[in-house]
Amino acid sequence: MKIINNIIAILQKELQGYFSSPLAFSIAGIFWLISGLFFIFILLSDQGVIQNVAIQEQGGNTVNIDVVYEFMQIFFGVIGSLSMFILPILSMGLYAEERKKGTIELLATSPVFNWVVAIGKLLAVLLFFITMIMPILLYEAIAFSGATPAVNPQVVILAHVGLILMAASILSLGMFISSLTDSTIFSAILTFILVIFISILDAIGNLFGGQIGEIIAHFSLLKNYENFVRGIFESSNLLVFCTYIILGLFLTSQSIEIIRFTRK
Repeated sequence: MKIINNIIAILQKELQGYFSSPLAFSIAGIFWLISGLFFIFILLSDQGVIQNVAIQEQGGNTVNIDVVYEFMQIFFGVIGSLSMFILPILSMGLYAEERKKGTIELLATSPVFNWVVAIGKLLAVLLFFITMIMPILLYEAIAFSGATPAVNPQVVILAHVGLILMAASILSLGMFISSLTDSTIFSAILTFILVIFISILDAIGNLFGGQIGEIIAHFSLLKNYENFVRGIFESSNLLVFCTYIILGLFLTSQSIEIIRFTRK
């Protein structure tokens, strides 16, 4: 119970920091603006999904096209790519700011377990990201209300779950990188490079080929995310995301433990 109370206390403290930060709200505003513009463009523009389906039907295409499903693939692909730029910025100050202010030594030498602090910080930034994607639910509710055939709720739910799991993975790894430096900008850049690398592991795996290539490709961040967006749930995809999350938490706690050890 004490551990849970410590996690909640850290979570509340970090959340207060995010909801009082002009930078955090600036990031959220940019995210809302760009995602909203893409939503309108993909759905209603001359090159949008609805217009393309209408053109195909006029051309004599008799194959039924699930407009909602096609839209989900494109829109969540864009949201996933946009998140890869936004999330490193959100994670860059998780520990780098503590280093810059000199308070990281207090964290390292406090009686609270390092992994407890890391979990609290991760949950806080993840909850802030979830509030950022809440308007997407409103977009979808309006757009899908009159959809024919009716929207398959499983596809919509899995797409959002995949986005949250991918965000948690990136934020966890970004938190570890943030614990290594007192430069928030450097932390964001390194996290972004790492995210790009693990996102293209499927392409790297194809270069190797064979069983080794398949193993490498299986850890691609984008490949696992895309399966969720397609409405496909496989335990292996969930396991990959959990692996990245736990790895980030473990490395972060060990990074802080090194500071604790050097101060003894």
